[in-house]
Amino acid sequence: MMQLPHEDVVIRNKPSKKRTGEILVEMGLITPEQLAEALEEQKSTHRRLGEILVARNFISGPELAEALGRRLGVRYIDLHETRIDPSATNLITEKDARRYAALPVSFLDDHTVLVAMVDPANIFAIDDLRILTGYDIEPGIATEEDVFEAIAKLSKLEDKVGGNIEDPTITDQRATAEEVRDILEQVDEAPVVKLVNGIIAQAVEDSASDIHFEPQAKEMIVRFRHDGVLHEVMSIPRRMQAGVLSRVKIMADLDIAERRIPQDGRIGLMVGGKPIDMRVASLPTVYGEKIVIRLLDRSNVMIELKDLGFSPKALARYQKSFSKPYGAILVTGPTGSGKSTTLYATLNILNSTEKNIITVEDPVEYRLNGINQVQANVKTGLTFAAGLRSILRCDPDIVMIGEIRDRETAQIAIESALTGHLVLSTLHTNDAPGALSRLTEMGIEPFLTASAVDCVLAQRLTRRLCEHCKEPYKPTQEMLRRNDFPPEAVENWESVTLYRAVGCRRCNNTGY
Repeated sequence: MMQLPHEDVVIRNKPSKKRTGEILVEMGLITPEQLAEALEEQKSTHRRLGEILVARNFISGPELAEALGRRLGVRYIDLHETRIDPSATNLITEKDARRYAALPVSFLDDHTVLVAMVDPANIFAIDDLRILTGYDIEPGIATEEDVFEAIAKLSKLEDKVGGNIEDPTITDQRATAEEVRDILEQVDEAPVVKLVNGIIAQAVEDSASDIHFEPQAKEMIVRFRHDGVLHEVMSIPRRMQAGVLSRVKIMADLDIAERRIPQDGRIGLMVGGKPIDMRVASLPTVYGEKIVIRLLDRSNVMIELKDLGFSPKALARYQKSFSKPYGAILVTGPTGSGKSTTLYATLNILNSTEKNIITVEDPVEYRLNGINQVQANVKTGLTFAAGLRSILRCDPDIVMIGEIRDRETAQIAIESALTGHLVLSTLHTNDAPGALSRLTEMGIEPFLTASAVDCVLAQRLTRRLCEHCKEPYKPTQEMLRRNDFPPEAVENWESVTLYRAVGCRRCNNTGY
């Protein structure tokens, strides 16, 4: 049975003197005749008017909640359309959320949190929530179904993150001993652990490539990079900043006492049953350490070339190039444009028992069965160039270099391609012709480049339309021709349907 607010308690924001039934009629949700029917039934059953109206299908639960919100003087919160801030939800435990049928949704200011409640007239629950959260409570009304569905979803996200994490040894007292003790106490608090786990789980579920923790003057902003574009997903109160950042640093085995210099680390976790590798980088800023986590989903390595968005013509030309027994293939594009994904998909095709494939990478992003992968380590002297020289003594058929960064690596790669090896690598250039210029800048003679390089592939990351809100439309023939659609599509343009971005709750109103 639907739980309804007590209608005899009035709180906040100029409550209405009208009864719930009158408000529903005023909103045009029911007719006076329907109200009269429900009131007649109420006399004999003594049930609440709202229950009767919902049971008779005169109104829906959300419509009743909105009307009750008007009567009580509180806002109606549609949890399906509202962005829920995990740093707010983590102010109380799941047990307390279920007990009070309430969920903190977002911070209105430094002292007030908005709480979606099934019964916002329950002043005892509001007082308890004020004590539990340490914030003033701004109650809002939501349906019972929506509140418990949101609680269950957030609990499920937290449970997705698992793995054993060891605390690092603090090796240097850049922060004071007292500060370190305070941080360690905060790091182990349930709200901080739940918040960090929830952020990671949400990023994985959203297929984000990066998580940015960005300290600001009054709060810390969390942003996800999705399809190459950054989106703000939440803000975290300043008082929780040290605990959250230190929690991430502990997970990455970084020195939590060192805040003056950049640090790099790694995290390996199982999230939703999938192995996720995370590269962590910290950077000191004026408001505190900025931390960026690069997410690497190992299961993505199974993606096929045909699923990467190649045009049929470009795919055929690329396949022809890597089918040759020797030569250099270079994939170019800015950081995060999917160059490594393209090379891994290529290696999946080339991988066979008849070939010796060796890679040198920094880091090894995905592990491939049947392929010998080498992790470059500059600190130990295992650079790309040093690793490549060793690889060539191991009788390789195919060599993959994570990135050509310097003249020595470029020289060895070109020589390898000229001596019967198939060499695959990446370069940071804006376009395909720029790769040849870059090699020349590194000191490679143009005649060697011309002989060795067989293919240069330039790519960008294209955002995919949200499947839930994309809108179909009919393109013009000129539009298809201008965008190099196949001749048959241009010829039969009237039968072609394309889609464009709209935006909805599931995609944070981005359309992608």
